[in-house]
Formats: sequence, structure tokens, C-alpha cells
Amino acid sequence: MTQSFPVNPFLEVLSGRRQPVPPLWMMRQAGRYLPEYRDVRARAGGFLDLCFTPDLAAEVTLQPIRRFNFDAAIIFSDILVVPYALGRDVRFEVGEGPRLDPLDTPDKVGTLSSTGDLTKLEPVFEALRRVRRELDPKIALIGFCGAPWTVATYMVAGHGTPDQAPARMMAYRHPEAFAQIIDTIVENSIHYLLGQLAAGADVLQIFDTWAGVLPPREFRRWSVEPTRRIVEGVRRQVPGAKIIGFPRGAGASLPGYVEATGVDAVSIDWTAEPSLIREKVQSRVAVQGNLDPLALIAGGDALNRAIDDVLANFAGGRLIFNLGHGIQPETPIAHVEQLVKRVRAYKGSI
Repeated sequence: MTQSFPVNPFLEVLSGRRQPVPPLWMMRQAGRYLPEYRDVRARAGGFLDLCFTPDLAAEVTLQPIRRFNFDAAIIFSDILVVPYALGRDVRFEVGEGPRLDPLDTPDKVGTLSSTGDLTKLEPVFEALRRVRRELDPKIALIGFCGAPWTVATYMVAGHGTPDQAPARMMAYRHPEAFAQIIDTIVENSIHYLLGQLAAGADVLQIFDTWAGVLPPREFRRWSVEPTRRIVEGVRRQVPGAKIIGFPRGAGASLPGYVEATGVDAVSIDWTAEPSLIREKVQSRVAVQGNLDPLALIAGGDALNRAIDDVLANFAGGRLIFNLGHGIQPETPIAHVEQLVKRVRAYKGSI
């Protein structure tokens, strides 16, 4: 008797098989737009307390699945847990975002430990195990890390800046010291991602939120090459690992990123030129995206038109429907429901 397994449409797309209705999830889907999340967040105390309390992190990971029946859940955590495992002081100030002790001189970089303590990240692995036990097998579980460039920008400046100029300047003035930061993040991210796979993640995503601020030469050196090393390092231990890259703002550099890194899919933002993506990117890998989060806030006919544009542009190939960046806190839940209903009703033409 042949045993049948439930089809996971998200994993099917990543494995090379286009789905008639694109699978759907949203970046930052577990977050502040949900009242149930805000309730848990208030009980947790600090943001890192929420990330490192497995039952609470698992609960908020599952909340949007219960509401919207998305095709994938992404573990609730943060890209800065790797610096935390490296012994850096990482804290989240209310209304101000993350704060770290800056590594803004070569001497300070010399204080950076090369090996992180992954036992500090065991709560993330435990949250993954709990979610996987509760999650329907048809729904994929995504683990993630920040790309080395993006993580390094926060480690150098000690906080986010409008254009991440402190990290860019260090990379120009002190490339050896900056490379030390990047190399450290690469090696520790590999171990972190392998731990997530072992804990039950089906897919990994590498978030390079600040890739778009780099000129082409620096983009290749500080975004593409470190991501390639992570992908290779993970697949050295888990050859079939499915990995999505998100070099936000990469634009015309996306085809080269895909070719060099070996990712199975690339997430695109809402500014991506559709014909370029179809011809140079989607012809090779799956595409994830790329609804403007502001269209989701707007709702109504504007949202319907924006959804239809994404489907018209990309649903003829392998597509995972998503936003072009994370959902905003002020997004009405009714607009998310509108989005899910319209994507699920897709029939191949709009």
C-alpha cells in the first residue's frame, strides 16, 4: 500500500513545480497588526524575552496561521540574535528599535568573539520544535537569519540609520576589519541555520534588508559573496536545504545575485521591474513577493489592482505571493482577509 503525504504548495514551488494558485504568506505576519500578538507582547516584557520564551514565540508564530491559514509560518525571532549569541549587548528600546555596543573602529572589532554560544539560541530551536508539532504538515515552517551585510550594519553603528553610512564607511576605510565582522557572521549564521533545520524548519530565508544601499562592486563583495558562503555552508551539511534570499532593493543586480548565491527563490520588493524579473530571474528560480505594504493598508480597489498586478506579472511562473517587505502595524485585518480571498480565488487570469 502506497503511503500518501499531504502536498505542501509552498515547498512544491521551491522544488520546481508551479502551483495553479500561488502559495501565500506575509513577511512579519506575526506582529503588531494582530491584537492577539499585542496581548502576548504585553505579557512577555521585553522584545528579546518574547523571542526567547519558546511557548510565547511559538504562540505568536501560529497566530496568523489560525487567522488566515497561510501556506507558511515563519518562526518569531529577530535577525540580531546572532550578535547576541556572539556576546554582544543587544537590547530593544521602545519606539527606537535595536541598540548594540558599536563596533565602529578596528580596535573595537578586535574585541569580537569569532565563535558564538549557540546554547543562547536554544529557545529559538525549542520554539521551532513546538511550532512544527502543532503545524499542519501542509503548511511550511520557515527559519531565517539576517544576511551578514545587514547584520553588520547594526553591529557597526550600534543602531539603524537611514542609509547605514557607518558600515559603508568602515567597509571603505577599514575593509580588513569589516571583513572580520562579515566572516564571523557568516560562520555563526551557518551553524544557526543548521540548528533551525534540525529543529524542524522546512525552509530558510536570508534577509538582506539593506542590500540596496550598496554600489555594484560592494554589493558583490559584502552581500552576494557572504550569502553564497552561507548557502554553501548549509548545503554542505544538508544538501537539499531550501533557501530563499531577500536582497531588498537589489534591482538590476538580482540576476547576478541568483546566479552567484545558488538560492532556490528570491524575494523581490515592490519596485522590481516585472519584465526583468520574469526574463532574468523567474526563468531560473521561484519568485516571492511583491505587493507594496502600503497598498495593503489602503485596501479597497487599490489593493485589488495591486494584487492583480502581481498575479498578472508573475503567477504564470513559480510564484510565492507575499509582500515586498514586512506588513505594517497599522494594517487593517480586514485588508489581509481581502488579500487572502483574492489570491485564493486566482484562476489563471484576472
